Amino acid sequence: METRRLGKTGHESTVAILGAFAFSQATQDETDQAMERVLDAGINHIDVAPTYGHAEERLGPWLAKERGRFFLGCKTMERGKEEAAKELRESLDRLQVDYFDLYQLHAVTTEEELDAALGPGGAIEALQEARDEGLARHLGITGHGVAIPHILLQALERFDFDTVLFPINYIQYTDQTYRDATAKLLDLCQERDVGTMIIKSIAKGKWGDKPQKYNTWYEPFDEEEEIQKSVDFVLSQEITGLCTAGDLTLLPLVLKACENYTKLDQEEQEALIKAGEVYQPLFP
Repeated sequence: METRRLGKTGHESTVAILGAFAFSQATQDETDQAMERVLDAGINHIDVAPTYGHAEERLGPWLAKERGRFFLGCKTMERGKEEAAKELRESLDRLQVDYFDLYQLHAVTTEEELDAALGPGGAIEALQEARDEGLARHLGITGHGVAIPHILLQALERFDFDTVLFPINYIQYTDQTYRDATAKLLDLCQERDVGTMIIKSIAKGKWGDKPQKYNTWYEPFDEEEEIQKSVDFVLSQEITGLCTAGDLTLLPLVLKACENYTKLDQEEQEALIKAGEVYQPLFP
């Protein structure tokens, strides 16, 4: 599988980054089977969080014996220093590791949250201390929602983050405002050598009144051809990689699509965005 440099971290991440939310409701046996597939695919980067159900506990036995194989990213939704420091150490314990390669402020969606996390006594102070102590080698920030490109642009102006994580998919790009803001964010990341990780790559839209068939809060594309188109679109952008969807049944399909990735030219990308106009963006 193709690898790309995760910005100034220097890590060559596989374009498929294991989104550990897929293990949030999984048994240990289900996790073990999925991890064998992950290892077979050569995945070398994991993204996890304490809010992902049982994911940290399920991954712990694997990381205890396979730590050297993976660039490990974790996150906190705490905005205060003491709370974030406590959560970081609890995650280290559950994952059975001594350090994180990347620790991130998670799901910062408003200016108020950004101010709290980056201000005096904010979570960023805990992250910096963890880096000084060797508990986190690099620091990042993640976000969800229509305002995210703007929030992350502000974040990068206020702190020298090593990575960002946020949504891109071809349906979301039918919103010209979101697309333009994302272009500015990606340009700034290129300029400052910031690693870029993408979520919601195969999102089709909100579930609405439909039965929720998958362990995802959004309705995903689930046909192989549609997943391939979605993955090809995202990986054709100037990004490092994408986080796999949060459902174990979709994981093999997303891994296969990443293995079979073909770069789309600009005309092909525009045609896909045009086709996406029949759907409602996940973040309208």
